[in-house]
Amino acid sequence: MSGVSPKADRFDARKGEALSRAPQAEIAARQDDLLRRHIGYLVGHSPFYRSMFADLGVRPEEISCSGDLAQLPFTCKSDLEDHHRAFLAVDPREIVDLCLTSGTTGKSVAMLQSAGDLERLAYNEELAFRTAGFSISDRVLVAVATDRCFMAGLAYFLGLTRLKSTVMRGGSGNAAFTMELIRNFRPSALVGVPSLLLNVGERLLQDGIVPAEFGIKRMVCIGEPVRDQNFALSPLGERLEVLWRSPIFGTYASTEMATSFTDCAEGTGGHLLPELMVVEIVDENGELVPPGAFGEVVATPLGVTGMPLLRFKTGDIASLHVDPCPCGRNTHRLGPVIGRKSQMLKCRGTTVYPPAIFTVLQGIPGVAGYYLEAHSEFVLSDRIRVVVGTSDPALTGEAIAERIAAAIRVKPEVSIVTPEEIVRMTVRQDKQKPVIFFDHRAGPSGETVA
Repeated sequence: MSGVSPKADRFDARKGEALSRAPQAEIAARQDDLLRRHIGYLVGHSPFYRSMFADLGVRPEEISCSGDLAQLPFTCKSDLEDHHRAFLAVDPREIVDLCLTSGTTGKSVAMLQSAGDLERLAYNEELAFRTAGFSISDRVLVAVATDRCFMAGLAYFLGLTRLKSTVMRGGSGNAAFTMELIRNFRPSALVGVPSLLLNVGERLLQDGIVPAEFGIKRMVCIGEPVRDQNFALSPLGERLEVLWRSPIFGTYASTEMATSFTDCAEGTGGHLLPELMVVEIVDENGELVPPGAFGEVVATPLGVTGMPLLRFKTGDIASLHVDPCPCGRNTHRLGPVIGRKSQMLKCRGTTVYPPAIFTVLQGIPGVAGYYLEAHSEFVLSDRIRVVVGTSDPALTGEAIAERIAAAIRVKPEVSIVTPEEIVRMTVRQDKQKPVIFFDHRAGPSGETVA
């Protein structure tokens, strides 16, 4: 088994879509077969995992299904940082691409990809876009960074070209350029961070142009949740839908996973691609939680050859839904990410994740940007300071604090500054997204992007 490459003749979108609608037992059997190949490849090619299995005294054939993964330890980002070379499972000459993680919770890590990994990445995004209803007829503006070794823009481009859609690589750094592309080339679909797409739409309105008149048929939103825990559109998602008169699709992915979970038209969570991923949701003790319960997302990407991973702890908190979707797919679905494990705050006995506060702010007219600071107050209690940008003199810190308290049962300290001050604090050239969480509990330098 150790010499079996996980790559197979399986990058066929028609077969992938058919599998998603197969009975769940058939989906599980296919996934377990690919997991066994993946384990064999790890032991045969990855120095890190070969050593891990040897130290544990576990034979690869003992891991025959996803339920057996609990016998194995988790892989953490610190493992990638400390043992980076040991994760490389191919000859360095087979590496054709280097992607850097976003550095959301620390320094960036290089994920090295083979030609087969790029093919797999393209297949992943083709299936994801098909899930959201994209086709050869679409003209797609990708308002996502394609530079600085980030994976997202590359992945979307590769997936859409497999789908044979027309792609406009607009990038994420210039709202004015995005507006020009929309005006001049009339895309049928947009892909980007929802706050950027909202800003573009509002600037078009300021110029006397109604965004809805462009006829955008679908918007795929990355990096920020556009639905709440009950799958209803968040305030940000609602504002986008009203502004553009377009269906909104959420998506979740990470560089380490090289796999995405994308909404279908039903909007009931991002569909798992079972050929490409095994996902577990675990509690603080590393135990599986019941379907629908919240826990940390643990990912085992299948079919990666360059730097394959096993039970990678993402740090993201979400829930997994296993009932069939009304769209006809029987794959499991990942609910909206409610926060990062490292960002969890304890305030007056209440657990708070920053995105819950951000969701409230997104629904308040006049708010033009924000960020949050966490400070240590007492043992097991944090002090939360929310900094809000606005040009509306009628919008007070007390009123905003009351709105937040009504939603999360905790009333934070709120400071009002100019929108320009928010931009100065949050927009960084070395980050894909604005830095809107500053964690001073462990020192003065902690910062986390959206």
